[in-house]
Amino acid sequence: MDSTPINSELVNEVIDAFGIHPAGKSTIRELVKIVNDIESISGEEFIRMEMGVPGLDPTFVGVEAEMIALRKGVASKYPNIEGIKPLKESAAEFIKMFMDVDVEPVHCVPTVGSMMGGMASFMVVNRSDQHRTGTLFLDPGFPVQKQQCLVLGHTFGSFDLYDYRGGKLKAKMTEEIENGQYSSILYSNPNNPSWICLNEEELQIIGELSMKYDITVIEDLAYFGMDFRKDLSQPGVPPYQPTVAKYTDNYILLVSSSKAFSYAGQRIGMMIISPNLFERRYPDLKRYYSSDKFGHAMIFGALYALSAGASHTAQYALAAIFEAVNSGSYNYIEEVREYGRKAVIMKALFKKYGFQIVYDMDLDEPIADGFYFTVSYPGLGGPQLVEILLYYGISAISLEITGSSRIEGLRACVSQVRRDQFPVLEERLRCFHEHHPIP
Repeated sequence: MDSTPINSELVNEVIDAFGIHPAGKSTIRELVKIVNDIESISGEEFIRMEMGVPGLDPTFVGVEAEMIALRKGVASKYPNIEGIKPLKESAAEFIKMFMDVDVEPVHCVPTVGSMMGGMASFMVVNRSDQHRTGTLFLDPGFPVQKQQCLVLGHTFGSFDLYDYRGGKLKAKMTEEIENGQYSSILYSNPNNPSWICLNEEELQIIGELSMKYDITVIEDLAYFGMDFRKDLSQPGVPPYQPTVAKYTDNYILLVSSSKAFSYAGQRIGMMIISPNLFERRYPDLKRYYSSDKFGHAMIFGALYALSAGASHTAQYALAAIFEAVNSGSYNYIEEVREYGRKAVIMKALFKKYGFQIVYDMDLDEPIADGFYFTVSYPGLGGPQLVEILLYYGISAISLEITGSSRIEGLRACVSQVRRDQFPVLEERLRCFHEHHPIP
């Protein structure tokens, strides 16, 4: 290890001081801290692939709208807990234009990012029936969502969706639901970290089972429209972003501004609640909230307790972004396609030096090139591989912490890797491969 790009003794000292062995067992934010410390001490820049951070400039129209709102003095005023009118109206139109789903502005509620939307969803959905307090995760997924369930004292179950695609999904979900006491089902689409995209057959299965068993589906749309194999960028024109909302009345959609609009720092997203679910009454909610009406409990119970409203100026920013996208004057998909282009190059480099793509197929076609891809290396487990790559100035997270059954793999995010770093990435991968020859 003496000839690794990053001094091995320094890496060992940082890992030992942090106290997690192997370092690949760390959560995303813990690994960020480890890499930050190594970079700071060594002065060497890493190939940062561990965290899903936008690698593009924030959407200009949002920044301008937020600055105008600041100059008007809204920063001194608490926002309406339900959200400002322009945002609610433009969000409802966005859902119609890009999903072909009908909701009213009242059903569209701003949240402090989709992470808060998920937390609030668990706080209400998983408390709507005292006999059912759990979530079924269709994994792999975002690790912190399970942490949220743990913090709330909720149970959860999961299985690797990749093993049960297409028609196989119905039998597996039925088995899990009948064996568990679930109030909610959660998945991301496109999926973080595998980048598989659920098709209409699978979404219909999920929707019909949610109706049959009266379970609320929480659909995490953090990467809205980012299946670049289709053109999902034209407002009001098919194809639309696929959604379970076509097949069930029991849904919550979490729409993030972080990746699609590169607005992660302002922590603003939208929760879209099914009209039927919004009006529905659950007597057991009175155990925690002043009303048994779902929408009331969500807004004036859970969201009020969590934040007393999303950032006032950021709401104006997101409203302006939605308005621009809805009108067709701003095509955000054209900007974020850069992630797919970088993924093509980076995957080729990893494969050149002995790595294998873990989640490689999306049913009967190759996985899309997008924000994430997954890799493994023969003979090394995922957490071990994460730690070893730190000596080579490359950071990623283990699939083990995502609920994946493929614990030998890593999730790599393309966003923070600049094109001018590609030669450095190749040299470090070449060095790694030279030190770890494949038998």
